[in-house]
Parts: sequence; structure tokens; C-alpha cells
Amino acid sequence: MTLLAVHGLSKRFGGLTAVDRADFSVERGAIHGLIGPNGSGKSTMFSLISGIQKPTSGAIHFAGKPIAGMRADRIARAGMARTFQEIQLFYDMTVLENAMVGAQSLGRVGILGAMVRLPSALAEEKMLKDRALECLALLGLSSYANALARTIPYGHQRLLEIARALAAKPSLLLLDEPAAGMNQAETAQLSRHIETIGKLGVTVLLVEHNMKMVMGLCSKITVLARGQVIAGGSPFDVQRDPSVIEAYLGRPRAA
Repeated sequence: MTLLAVHGLSKRFGGLTAVDRADFSVERGAIHGLIGPNGSGKSTMFSLISGIQKPTSGAIHFAGKPIAGMRADRIARAGMARTFQEIQLFYDMTVLENAMVGAQSLGRVGILGAMVRLPSALAEEKMLKDRALECLALLGLSSYANALARTIPYGHQRLLEIARALAAKPSLLLLDEPAAGMNQAETAQLSRHIETIGKLGVTVLLVEHNMKMVMGLCSKITVLARGQVIAGGSPFDVQRDPSVIEAYLGRPRAA
């Protein structure tokens, strides 16, 4: 069953076309890779899907509903969460507080209720804290809960971003180069965590330059080049596609 569908999606910045009539879909429960050379439009695609940018043309359907051009906060409340290439944490807040920020979209008590400490607000605060702690445990960060985010190792900061996104209970998790800057051991650990997230029923759309990681994790892969989808299918098929080889190596396979 399709969870995310992109149809004829384009994004132009003046004379530059970053995404050009792209079509692909992500099945519910899959770990789906989105790859391509630098400048192929992957991050722009993430921004269009998550509502940070509005498409020039085309359609995006999430859980059967059109979301192209919808505000990012509304898309998040519909069940989508994402991380970014550059770590974006609240460094002077604790690890637990950062994770609780991600859970805020689950809350229903307004600011006034929270200010006067209504029983419903106290119950909601406990719920959000429990959800954040659950996500920290899933990513192996429980022992850092009370540490300031800026004091934990780089690889753990990357995991904290994922924990914060998961705290919102998304049905679709967009991971934008989560292994960037990680060493081999950290990347292997990250792969295991993403596998676990997938087994919990969260659909994952993964942008990543580490091809070993992508080929080992993803059941389906979409390949972008110059803003266009040039290939899609299983890791086996994608690795052997002449257009993919040419996009990465700059020459046809026969050469």
C-alpha cells in the first residue's frame, strides 16, 4: 500500500530547475532510499515533501491526501517527521528536553492550561516526557537524558535528532544524510537503529551518500540526477542500471 506518492513534481528557482517532473512512490512499512550525485535535487525533494518549500508544479499525496504546498506544521501533524543534513539541536537544553520538543505535536493542552498547571496539563507533560524517554531508549541515549545536548558525542547528537523526530509518532520518517560525519562503527550502529525503527512499523525515506548503508538497508531505491528520476527498483537493479552508473561515474557502463 502506497504511503507517499510524488507525481510530476517540479521546483524552479528562477532559471534553475532543482526538481524536474519527478515521479516516485514509497510503500507503507518500507525503508526506501533516495540517492543521487551531489546537486541532484535530493534535499530539495525532502523540503518539498515536508512542506518547507512549495513546489512550482506537481502533486504530493501522503496517506492518500494531497499535501503539496501545505504548511510544514500541518504536514507534521498529519504524521511526517524529518531530520536535516546539518544537526539542528537546542544545544543548551538537555537531551531529554530536545526529545520532548519532538513530542509537542502530540499535545492538546493550550498555553494557558500549561501556565496555570491544570491537571490535564500535568498529565500531558508526563505523557510527552514518557514518549521522549521511550525514544531515547530506542536509540541508546537513556544514559544521556539529563546531559546538555552540546556535551554529548557527535554521533549521539545525530541519533538525538532521530529520537526527537520519532517522538512525534510519525508514520513517515525522512532521514536526510543521517550518517554524515559518522565513523564506521557509528554508521553500523545507526543502520541497526534504522532497521529497528522499520520493524516498529515506521516507514523511512532515506537520503544517504553511504552506498553500502543504503544497499544494505533499503528494499527499494529511487535515483535522482539533475532533478529527474532516472531509475528505481531494488538495490540489485539500481546498481546495474547503466543510467545510474553514468550519473555517478560520468560515463556509460560499457566504457
